[in-house]
Amino acid sequence: MSMIKEFKEFAMKGNVIDLAVGIIIGGAFGKVVSSIVGDVIMPPIGLALGGVNFTNLAVTLKEAVGTEPAVLLRYGAFVQSIVDFLIVAFAIFMVIKTMNALKRKKEEAPAAPPAPTKEEVLLTEIRDALRGKK
Repeated sequence: MSMIKEFKEFAMKGNVIDLAVGIIIGGAFGKVVSSIVGDVIMPPIGLALGGVNFTNLAVTLKEAVGTEPAVLLRYGAFVQSIVDFLIVAFAIFMVIKTMNALKRKKEEAPAAPPAPTKEEVLLTEIRDALRGKK
């Protein structure tokens, strides 16, 4: 089998396409969450803490010298990234929890017993006929 044909079979499997769609949607979801955190959640928190802008919070490790920029430890951006992560993790948790609840409901529904086969019906008729002769 040629390498191109083998790759085509691999790429066209449902799992690979599902994974690609998941990655694309995940990237878009990450941008939405970053915007919610940066533009909606963090400004009121910063205001409540005395007008702090979290993205500008940093510790200067080395001052700027000439054309060389300062070396900063940007812990505000780190705090904002942690909030982003927590929101994404919570959203994924809620989706998984909902899916599991739907699965449980589906599993709990009692299945109807299977209909008897033709052989079982015939054997039941024979049994009933033999009982009637006694």
